[in-house]
Amino acid sequence: MSASNDHRRTAAGSTPAIEATGILKNFGSLEVLRGVSVALHRGEVTAIVGDNGAGKSTFMKMLSGEYIPDGGEIRVDGKPVQFRSTHDAQAFGIETVYQDLALAPDLTVPANVFLGRELKHGGWKGRLGILDRPSMLAESHAVLSSLGVRVKSYRAATNRLSGGQRQGVAIARALKWAQHAILMDEPTAALGARQREMVYQAIRKAAERNLAVLLISHDLPQVIELADRIIVMRQGRAVADLSPSAVTVRDVVDAMLGAKEAA
Repeated sequence: MSASNDHRRTAAGSTPAIEATGILKNFGSLEVLRGVSVALHRGEVTAIVGDNGAGKSTFMKMLSGEYIPDGGEIRVDGKPVQFRSTHDAQAFGIETVYQDLALAPDLTVPANVFLGRELKHGGWKGRLGILDRPSMLAESHAVLSSLGVRVKSYRAATNRLSGGQRQGVAIARALKWAQHAILMDEPTAALGARQREMVYQAIRKAAERNLAVLLISHDLPQVIELADRIIVMRQGRAVADLSPSAVTVRDVVDAMLGAKEAA
C-alpha cells in the first residue's frame, strides 16, 4: 500500500473529542487498567498497541460504555461524562466497531446501517410503522460510497458479502451515527490483503470526516503507515505516546516489551 498521510492534522491545543484521565479497572483482585490517560483528537487516527493482556480492549470498552471504570474520568468534547452502557456512549456520538462486527447476517446492507434506528415514512405511513426503505437505501449508499466501499447489491443479505465488505458496512454504520469518535478493535483480523486495504481506506476517510478514530491492532507495519499517533500499553498502563514518522517497528516492539527500560 502506498503511503497516504495527507489527512493528518495538527491537533495541538484543541479540545480532545474524548479524553480519558487516570482510568482504573479491576476484575476481582486483578488490576487490568492502572491509571490510563489518553486523549483522542478529531481528524486523527490514534492506534493503541500492546502485547496480549496489556489492557487495550478493556480500555476501549471503557470508552464504549461496555465497562464502567473503577476510577478516573472520561470527558467528551471537554465535558465530564459517565457511561453506564453502550447506549450512553452512543448518545454522546461514540460508535464502536467490534471484531465480530455485530451485524445481522440475514439483513440487507441498509437494514444493518439503520439497525435500531430505522427511518419511518411521514404521515399516516409512519403512524402505521411503515419503514422508509428508499431513504435508508439512498443514505446507506451515500455513506458507503464516501468510504470507498463498493457493494454489488445493497438488497443482498450481508452474509453474502466478502469479509472486507462486511467490515465496510460496520464502519459505515459507525460513521453514519458517530458525532465525536469511532472505536475499532482489530478491524482487519482474518482479512486478505485487498480486503484490508478497503478497510484501511475507510479508516482514513472516517478521520477525514473530522472524527477521532481509535484503532486497536497487532499489525504494527500498518499501524505505522496509517496512524497519526501510537499509544503503547503495557501491564495496564499507557507507557509511550509515539509519532509514527519517528519510529520503526523495532522501536514500537521495544516499547511494548519495555526493552529500553530493562537495559
